[in-house]
Amino acid sequence: MVNNIDLLLKTGCAFFLSFLIAFLSFNLFGHGTGGSVSQDEIDKRAINFPDTQQYLTLVTDLHTHSVFSDGHVWPNIRVLEALRDGIDALAITEHLEHQPHRTDILNPDRNKAYEEAKAAAGRKDILIVNGSEITRDMPPGHINAIFIKDANKLFNIDPPKNDKTQEILNERIREMKWGNDLEKEYYSLANIWPAEEAIETANRQGAFLFWNHPMWTSQSQDGVARLTPMHKDLIAKGYLHGIEVVNGNSYSEEAFQIAIENNLAIIGTSDVHNLIDWDYKPHLGGHRPVTLIFARYKNITSIKQALLERRTVIWFKNKLFGLKENLDPLLNASLSIESASYLPGTKIVGLTISNISDAKFLLKNASGYTFANSDDLVEVPAQGTKYLQVKTLEKINLLTLNFGVLNALIAPGKHANISLKIRIY
Repeated sequence: MVNNIDLLLKTGCAFFLSFLIAFLSFNLFGHGTGGSVSQDEIDKRAINFPDTQQYLTLVTDLHTHSVFSDGHVWPNIRVLEALRDGIDALAITEHLEHQPHRTDILNPDRNKAYEEAKAAAGRKDILIVNGSEITRDMPPGHINAIFIKDANKLFNIDPPKNDKTQEILNERIREMKWGNDLEKEYYSLANIWPAEEAIETANRQGAFLFWNHPMWTSQSQDGVARLTPMHKDLIAKGYLHGIEVVNGNSYSEEAFQIAIENNLAIIGTSDVHNLIDWDYKPHLGGHRPVTLIFARYKNITSIKQALLERRTVIWFKNKLFGLKENLDPLLNASLSIESASYLPGTKIVGLTISNISDAKFLLKNASGYTFANSDDLVEVPAQGTKYLQVKTLEKINLLTLNFGVLNALIAPGKHANISLKIRIY
């Protein structure tokens, strides 16, 4: 009998110990790890662009969401997705004022998503950027603040203290066309604190601020991005530093022009709320929109400096958007002629154009030469090569091929150009 009791005690203790270990493992690591990503996964879907002669080319996504605002995944999933996509720097930028999961997930600390993502990243080769989305009606609309120190100081919930403030709150609630009553009340209350004060507070923390989805039809019915007097004032004060030219599946020519005319950084983001695989289908050849940042080093300080100096290019649906001074070095780093020689007994040069980027380039011949094996439109596959036969008419020692890059824009409607040169021996 004693032996049986001892056995039961030992068995029970072993079961309890196993349960305790499993419980602690789930709670300590279940939310805190980015998961294991094999090199094979990374090789198959990581976004790759070459470094330029002067800078590292860092792949970033600076606008994403988790369950701590209106996203639908835990922050560690965002980190895991980013690791698979080869993202160098990731920001999870939760809405400060829009908190639809408040009754399900208590979130009194607006830095929580950043802390969870930071823990999930651990020592993996990814930088996690602290950021938040200041979420207001127009103007100014939604503005991302990244490289912040404390998200909790960027919003203020202050119940009405008099009848006038209460009436303002009631009017805001009546005007809202989305959300349940609880959400309407919370969002409206949070919006009473002036947006300018939130933006100024973020700037005092040394943040980089950019205007999110200025083409969004919920705040611009015709889908046209326009600067309001408030935006112009923020730019004049140096409080607004960038603008989303690409957000999710949307591109705005008007935002591109606004960036050029007002010296704003050109930003492209996924703004993902669900799964990256659902929204952008990388397994079917798609890719999330990213901002390529040209930085001296892979660290937070260098990335922030590059953004402030407007050294960015967007990659979106296999198209590149950026200022000429940023886009040209990337194109020159991506494309080159590997080898060239005359075909025996001819005045035709056989050559191979190499592409070491993930962009598939569509080139339009702008040279004085024609090709023996192609028309004027030349497609160079991503991470691949294209063989051309160039009719030079007479034998030359130095060949220069000029192309317009049809899927690379340096301004709305204006394509980048590239010259590829090689000596023929």
